[in-house]
Amino acid sequence: MKNLINRYATPLTTGFFIVSMVSGVALFFHWAPGLFHGMHEWLSMVLLVPFVLHLWKNWGPMMGYVKRKSLFAPVLLSLLVAVPFAIPSGGGRQGGNPAFAVVQLVTNAPLADSAALFKSTPDELITRLRRQGLSVNSSSDTLNQIAQSAQLQPAQLIAQLMNERR
Repeated sequence: MKNLINRYATPLTTGFFIVSMVSGVALFFHWAPGLFHGMHEWLSMVLLVPFVLHLWKNWGPMMGYVKRKSLFAPVLLSLLVAVPFAIPSGGGRQGGNPAFAVVQLVTNAPLADSAALFKSTPDELITRLRRQGLSVNSSSDTLNQIAQSAQLQPAQLIAQLMNERR
């Protein structure tokens, strides 16, 4: 076992690090994220095994870094650089799919503003909604309000309006 660790720990760590590095660079520049995302996540997890073996193999030198106190500054610097990425940005809101953000904007906008998205004037949109049996008071109503009063999901209401125009 010790021969296996001595022979393969560092080369495997190097190989999986290269894979993680290449896939990480590809993800950073948005090159084929569908191809690289799973590879990066899973093989970075696999990288932990040879890393632990490498650490085990080099435990003596690692303890030398600890005794000389030359390990602490690089580890602390690494953690400090990582912290900003762990703190949510945007006032505490999580990022997400931009399509969902657009749907939120559309469903919270007054009908007067969202009507054009459905190839209608505000009055035409109100008429279309009322024809579906929905309660609409004015062009200042939102699709969210209308959907809630009809016990629908806003996305269902949008789908109905879009299907009606096909």
